[in-house]
Amino acid sequence: DPVPPERARKRRGNAHPFLISPPHFSPSPPLARYLEGEEDEDTCTISQADIAAAVDLAASAKHFELRLDRFGPYRLSYTRNGRHLLLGGRRGHVAALDWQTKALMCEINVMESITDLTWLHTETLLAVAQRKWLYVYDQQGLELNCLKRFHGVQRMEFLPYHFLLATASGFLQYLDISVGKEVSATCTKAGRLAVMAQNPSNAIVHLGHSNGTVTLWSPSAKAPLARMLCHQGAVRAVAVEPSGSYMATSGLDHKLHIYDLRAYRRLHSLLLPCGAGLLDFSQRGLLGAACQEVVQVYKDVSVCPPQKPYLCHRLPGPSHGLRFCPFEDVLGVGHAQGFASLLVPGAGEPNFDALENNPFRSRRQRQEWEVKAFLEKIPSELITLDPTQLGRVDPVCLEQQREERAQRLVRAWEEEEPFSPRRKLKGRDSAGSRLKRRKKVAAEEQRALIRKSLASKAETQPAAAQPKLPPAKRSALDRFRK
Repeated sequence: DPVPPERARKRRGNAHPFLISPPHFSPSPPLARYLEGEEDEDTCTISQADIAAAVDLAASAKHFELRLDRFGPYRLSYTRNGRHLLLGGRRGHVAALDWQTKALMCEINVMESITDLTWLHTETLLAVAQRKWLYVYDQQGLELNCLKRFHGVQRMEFLPYHFLLATASGFLQYLDISVGKEVSATCTKAGRLAVMAQNPSNAIVHLGHSNGTVTLWSPSAKAPLARMLCHQGAVRAVAVEPSGSYMATSGLDHKLHIYDLRAYRRLHSLLLPCGAGLLDFSQRGLLGAACQEVVQVYKDVSVCPPQKPYLCHRLPGPSHGLRFCPFEDVLGVGHAQGFASLLVPGAGEPNFDALENNPFRSRRQRQEWEVKAFLEKIPSELITLDPTQLGRVDPVCLEQQREERAQRLVRAWEEEEPFSPRRKLKGRDSAGSRLKRRKKVAAEEQRALIRKSLASKAETQPAAAQPKLPPAKRSALDRFRK
């Protein structure tokens, strides 16, 4: 029976709060709760203390600072589900913790300088780029492996769906952590690589260079897939939006550029007083930029040129690491004096897929997810600029396959079936008699082919006249000659 119009409108009204549009369809989704100031008040003037005092107790606990001034400056990394935090100081200090409960998982000092670090596919494995080589540790801080083929690594990015760890030094190297094998190593011929980012939508690695260009790389290619001239000076930072449609770059010319990766053209530009040394996009499209001790957050950078920041915060020291926490309205910043967790309303995605990234999963659920993720691993050869090519139908190849199939059917129809002797009555059919009949038929076919070939030769090449020999004298013993 049809639903009455009044009841249908009521149902649509009840379901409207659950209709969430992704950030690449709408710059401001319906349920994105951004910070709003009072009349004639800029949100960038609101401090973190005011935000923490206005929110509930659980949200205010997410704003905290760690004073770690002995081993800094610090770089950081969040797990994909946003539950665990990894901190690494330049002087060798490494700490892994559940930042929501403040439970420390491990804390070690590797006694070497650290350039970068990142989580791998789960919170049980972490990779640390030290002074010489690349090391892999577990959640208890025990060294599992030392990869000496990865020497002098400056930046790292983990590709979760391909289980690849991309490292940048003078070379761009890919490590398949599922089998522990180096997939590819490419010399970029661009000197030291200290600027690196990944496109979450297609797993393309973006590298920034000192000549102002940004190159796009795939492990299956020995040359960059694309090269973009973005700045007049060296590139300092690169970030790609989660939808893969927009890219933000900053350089020594103190400019912040927003590019459309679908058309490879510049959309907006912004001149910053000190220039941005670190950039990162949130799940909802907010752009975080760290300019020395000042951290700024911009909103709707893909729609209109940013005139003023959405939020602003001053750190006690120069920033060294910048990451948005997944599924949380939190921005983590590592600086020379430690770590700061900042509240950024509207930054995180409120809905998560419990089968992929579940912040509340148990140990058993994590193990089952890990097995499933290994089985669904995407080969590195499928990393391309346009991932939708894998599902398209090539009409030329399809038509060619149809023609080949039709030709095969015609050839099969024209070919005669091999001779199969008919079975006779009982007692008259044996294996020997069937074999004799087959040989007889085969001999007849062979004689027919020989006659046919001789006839064709006689038609094309007439036989030369041979002289007739005089008849020899017959003898009675000729009958015994062979």
